[in-house]
Amino acid sequence: MKEDLSFHRKSYDKKSMKFEDLKDNPMEQFRDWFLQAESCEGVDEANAMAISTISLDGFPRTRIVLLKRFTDEGFIFYTNYNSQKGIALLENPNICLSFFWPYLEQQIIIKGIAEKTSENTSDGYFETRPRGSQIGAWISQQSSIIDENEDLELEVKTLEQDYEGKEIPRPSHWGGFLVRPVEIEFWQGRPNRLHDRVRYVLQEDYDWKKERLAP
Repeated sequence: MKEDLSFHRKSYDKKSMKFEDLKDNPMEQFRDWFLQAESCEGVDEANAMAISTISLDGFPRTRIVLLKRFTDEGFIFYTNYNSQKGIALLENPNICLSFFWPYLEQQIIIKGIAEKTSENTSDGYFETRPRGSQIGAWISQQSSIIDENEDLELEVKTLEQDYEGKEIPRPSHWGGFLVRPVEIEFWQGRPNRLHDRVRYVLQEDYDWKKERLAP
């Protein structure tokens, strides 16, 4: 089976990105683009991002997760620390995040170093989750192989009964990662594949170097 996709293409012509108009700090520029995407009716789940890690077998692995917070320090998402991505990051904290908003013809690529958030930060976010999601964090042994007949719904009901009328604590194997960026690229689609690209690179003095890239 084969399919030729040679003629599948789209012209990007909605916007342009001028180097001199971008902020000197990429986190401020990210905030501007993100808020624009979040308020745009044509963008669904602006905080959905692809994250790539290096697995223990040496292969990169990419999946979609949700950004839950960003600050001057970096980008925070939450996961099971025993999952494939959790184990990979604890072994090799190098990570790449990617946001793509087709409606705006924009992409942001972030290289960074991941570290666990504080327990207080993880606890604080866990408390905001719906009870069903809190229970799910206890039930799901994420990425592990389970029996095809295992009844997860029954386990959920059992745990709901156990915690009826009680607060559900955060499991120790579940929490956040903070990704501290070392490089951020902003990409704006343009006609004839002459896309606008600007990259910020963190310097040793913690200032950011801004440079234009060829499309």
